[in-house]
Amino acid sequence: MKRQIAGSTIIAAMLLGSGAPAAAKPPSDVSDLVGARAAGAETAMESRGYEMTRTSGGAQYWWNSGTKTCVSVTVSNGRYASVNKADSSNCGHGGGGGDAAAAVGAIAAVGLIAALASHKKKHGDHGDSNHDGDYNRGYNDGLYGGQYDRHDSEAYHDGFMAGETEASNRRMANRSYARGGPDAARTACERRADQYQNAPWGSSVAVSQRSAGGGNYVFTMATGHYRSTCTASSNGQVIDISPY
Repeated sequence: MKRQIAGSTIIAAMLLGSGAPAAAKPPSDVSDLVGARAAGAETAMESRGYEMTRTSGGAQYWWNSGTKTCVSVTVSNGRYASVNKADSSNCGHGGGGGDAAAAVGAIAAVGLIAALASHKKKHGDHGDSNHDGDYNRGYNDGLYGGQYDRHDSEAYHDGFMAGETEASNRRMANRSYARGGPDAARTACERRADQYQNAPWGSSVAVSQRSAGGGNYVFTMATGHYRSTCTASSNGQVIDISPY
């Protein structure tokens, strides 16, 4: 059944707070990513030594521990609309209360918000703020390799499991075999998976691929912690998409 990821912008604003990124020129090592598809640009950021520390006010904040550089990224229509240097406090380093801000939530809205919405739908509508906060903490710990707290709540446990799944998806998407197959087929499946999961363009990436014969290819797609299976022809025609 198709999973719905509705109202993510509104919920993200509630959970992740507000605040605008500091305007500045993009650092030279990531300036070429302006205009790139978000999924591929995120992989490029990680390969260049950056790690996402939080999201706030529609911006992602990335920290490079090697160069001690904080970067703010905004995404529009599935692409990096801006990549600007920001004050280190925005990434949780230095003064200005960055450590507290970084603890609010350190992942893109597609992952956390979709996971929380799916959890609520499956287990009933939990409107309690403590439940959402526990799930949020568990998700961040699972996604970023934090130590599992065995004494925490059930919501924390469920969030941790979902975060670990997304972390696995991200690692698999960076492997060479996941980037194989015709570009047209892979791109078509990325767009179709975004539509299938009702996610913003640029959210979905391939985590594996194989030839199905007859010029067709099967991709396992990841959208946050969700997965789907997409079959497409070498010229970019999607034949089928279904739950994984």
